[in-house]
Amino acid sequence: MKIDHIESQYRRDFVAIYVCEHCGFFKRDRGYDDEHFHRNVIPRMVCESCGHVALLDYRPLTTTYPEGFTV
Repeated sequence: MKIDHIESQYRRDFVAIYVCEHCGFFKRDRGYDDEHFHRNVIPRMVCESCGHVALLDYRPLTTTYPEGFTV
């Protein structure tokens, strides 16, 4: 899964539309805008439709706020 677009964000919590690179399945879910979430959690999300995870060439988005910045 990868982020298609972020619908709303409050501080570091956000709601996004995730899309599967394999089958095109869309899912609306919450997320947290930090390096760990973008680099580790999103690529390991399992698609509910086909059961795949992100491709090996997955490129995470950058965070809205820098690491360590208090929002």
